[in-house]
Amino acid sequence: MIGIGVVGYGYWGPNLVRNFAEAPGAKLVCVCDASPDRLAEARRRYPSVRTAEHYNELLGDPSVDAVAIATPVSTHFDLAIAALRADKHVLVEKPLASNSEQASELIAEAARRNRVLMVDHTFVYTGAVRKIEELVARGELGDIYYYDSVRVNLGLFQHDVNVIWDLAVHDLSIMDFILPGKPAAVSATGISNIPGQPENVAYITLFFPDNKIAHLHVNWLAPVKVRRTLIGGSERMIVYDDLEPSEKVKIYDKGVTLSAGEEVYELLVSYRSGDMRAPKLDQAEGLQTEARHFIDCIVNGRKPQTDGSSGLRVVRILEAAEASMIDRGKLVELAPFKA
Repeated sequence: MIGIGVVGYGYWGPNLVRNFAEAPGAKLVCVCDASPDRLAEARRRYPSVRTAEHYNELLGDPSVDAVAIATPVSTHFDLAIAALRADKHVLVEKPLASNSEQASELIAEAARRNRVLMVDHTFVYTGAVRKIEELVARGELGDIYYYDSVRVNLGLFQHDVNVIWDLAVHDLSIMDFILPGKPAAVSATGISNIPGQPENVAYITLFFPDNKIAHLHVNWLAPVKVRRTLIGGSERMIVYDDLEPSEKVKIYDKGVTLSAGEEVYELLVSYRSGDMRAPKLDQAEGLQTEARHFIDCIVNGRKPQTDGSSGLRVVRILEAAEASMIDRGKLVELAPFKA
């Protein structure tokens, strides 16, 4: 059994606690939080689990083999590096760290100590995203033309990060998982409508070397909640709506066909409109699949699908997008990503 300690019992921590408490091969050992009220709630729900106000208590417990971190982004690096140096495996809530230097150091430390470092890119473990990845990998969409997403709602406002680091990180992790190739440049614009607070509305455009383009719209000030993504290919197109209770993924046999005209300079465009189908999806909770994958990676020495390197790639794009946003959308080139 892999002993699990969870740090942070605020917004996301209870979800991690619940899933690790139910994961085969795992034993929830300890919940750590600075708030006595939150710890009291954890004890009420899980009376057999030990609680701790101080992180060192958790790290010093030899029955804790792995630590799951669900705390503000600014604390991720310090908590994760301390856990790795205590020879614990680590799962970190998204994003991995506040900057790429910190992310790189975490990757190096995990490698030195032969410990699993995994990022909580939860959507990667959902049935919908895994089905999309399967369709793309099989070539059912043909050549990918674009990825276009809207991820907006009213709140929750974060005080230590802007809306890019809070919401766009989800789509960047999905893109990193499903799209062939990595972006070469990014442009972003955004604004803060609340004095003294981080940007709450942002638009990000990513350019790929193979003529793909991606556009993300993220917003904390929308009157409705929208979680919709369009993925266009030369053969088929996908609509992914995460708020749909069923049929979250719809595949449209629609597109354009190009043919030469009678003259060399003529290019004829015709439209193809076929059937729509909604594939059957794995209904397991994404976080449940993720928790089990984390345990499997520890037990069997596997590389996580959302390992430290994937977390680093996402953080590098977030950094570039933020730099572009500060400079009113100036294009920021991305150094080639290592395989």
